[in-house]
Amino acid sequence: MIVARTRGRGLQPTSLGGKLVAILTAVGVAGALGITLLLAFVITPNFNALEANANAGHIDRTRATLTDYANKLESAVRDYGDWTQSYAYMAAPTTAFEQESFSPLAMSNLAVQGMAYVRPDGSIQIARWYDPATGGERADLRAALIDTIARTDLAKVVGTDNSGRFYARLGSVVAAIGVAQVRRSDGTGRPRGYVLMAREFTSKQISALLQLDATIDRSRVTDTEIVDKGRLTTAIAVPILGADGHAVAAARFTVPRDISLLGRRMLMLAVAGSTLLLLIVLLVLRRTLGWLVIAPLLSVEQHMQKVRVSGSLALLDDEGRSDEFGSLGRSFNAMLSQLKDLREQIEVQSFALGRSESAVAVMHNVRNALNPISTILSQGIAQPPPIDRVTVERAVIELGKADMPAARREKLAAFVAAAVAAEVAGREAMRGELHVGREAMAHVLEIIGQQQASAHERPPLDLVDVSEIVARNASIARYSQGASIAFSFPGLPHRALANRVILSQVIGNLLGNAAEAIGATGSDSGSIDVTIRETDTAVEITLRDNGEGFDADVGATLFQRGFSTRQHKSGGLGLHWCANSMTAMEGSLRLESEGKGRGAIAVLTLKAPIADALAA
Repeated sequence: MIVARTRGRGLQPTSLGGKLVAILTAVGVAGALGITLLLAFVITPNFNALEANANAGHIDRTRATLTDYANKLESAVRDYGDWTQSYAYMAAPTTAFEQESFSPLAMSNLAVQGMAYVRPDGSIQIARWYDPATGGERADLRAALIDTIARTDLAKVVGTDNSGRFYARLGSVVAAIGVAQVRRSDGTGRPRGYVLMAREFTSKQISALLQLDATIDRSRVTDTEIVDKGRLTTAIAVPILGADGHAVAAARFTVPRDISLLGRRMLMLAVAGSTLLLLIVLLVLRRTLGWLVIAPLLSVEQHMQKVRVSGSLALLDDEGRSDEFGSLGRSFNAMLSQLKDLREQIEVQSFALGRSESAVAVMHNVRNALNPISTILSQGIAQPPPIDRVTVERAVIELGKADMPAARREKLAAFVAAAVAAEVAGREAMRGELHVGREAMAHVLEIIGQQQASAHERPPLDLVDVSEIVARNASIARYSQGASIAFSFPGLPHRALANRVILSQVIGNLLGNAAEAIGATGSDSGSIDVTIRETDTAVEITLRDNGEGFDADVGATLFQRGFSTRQHKSGGLGLHWCANSMTAMEGSLRLESEGKGRGAIAVLTLKAPIADALAA
């Protein structure tokens, strides 16, 4: 039997060994069924035909027995018919002839129980029935014999042969009756009537003749043979025909179904032998497949599992086989050697590529942080002065004149005061924007400093206030696009374990993407809603915007490197870097959208602070 082990498990139905075993089993079952049907269609009909021939032989033998029994009686009655004394008796009946020919001794010598002489007109000359058991006559059977003679056309029974025979029911007795015309011994002379002899036909007699346990059945009588097949025996009934061609009784007997039983035994033996042979063949095939196919494949699979778990590209043991599996093992070892060389090359290239990607990601984040500064500077340069300095100078000079009317002086003073107030308000607005720009510049410097400090290290996790980081990046993101964006975020502090600089970059990237998505809709206004939910083990930050959104089938590719939902942009590093950064902080990032034009949701998950960190 094939035994396969894969990581502590037995033979699996989905494995190659399981499939081969299932196929072999199915083939074996189909073969056994096919052989069984073939043998059933070949053996069973032949043995049934033999049994039918045997039953026909029993029927023919029974008919021959009945005919032979009646023929013997016909031969005996013909001697009495072709007898000159009988011929003379029919012309002149005498008591001496009757006492001699119809005596119990004479009838016993003839082995008959009944005799009668019948005149040509059908009247009875004499009729007797002798009972050997009592040694006397049976009046009831004599009467039944006379009644049968009266109902029988004796001329038709005799025909052209001067004699004939038939069977008749005489009360409770079935008897064979022989008939002959009464003529001279030389056969001359006009027949003077008929002589009849009756011989009782019993179950014992027919059993002895057939050498079977047979019975004479007088109750269930048909004119045709009956063959009733049982499970072990066959019941046969052969009709015993009377003078009119209809059955007067039936010879019934049962024969064992030896031939059909022999056929069934041969069929069962053939099926058992073929099934056993198939099982042996299947067992040998399964063992051969397990030794030549499954075991080598399992060896290769187990070695691949070790390579996968350990990461060591060790070569497969070469068993020196010269078949296809030996060639497979050598090819597999050659592939492992090539993979080992390629992995060493990839490790060198990955180091250089990692530095390049890190630099590109830093530049991407720096660019996002510099966008608000560029916007503030552009707005400051393009913004016109709140007052016309020349006009103010004129108003101040005119106020210095002593002959200025009071009304005119009051108007000029109000104008100068308004101009000074407008200048002050403009300076304050500029100071606020420059303050935001300074924070953005500080963010850029912080990104660069953080990258320099931990270029090849896992970022340390500290206790940070997520609400403060969201608020600071929201004030910067207002300058990312020309659209007016309404921000909504929690005012209370929410703490989580994260790297403050990296988390700020991730949230800034996501808020910037949300602002761009709102601007892509063509609307001049939009909203970004930020909610924070805390559990015992995690802090979940949800950013919801009403921007352009994305299709559901795009969600799986958003975090791929180089992918972007907007055709006019290139790079596609933001979300890729954000997802990697969240993973580095032992968190996660996922994006959801109900479809194009229905906004998007970004969900960030961070570790919740432990009690010791909160206390500190």
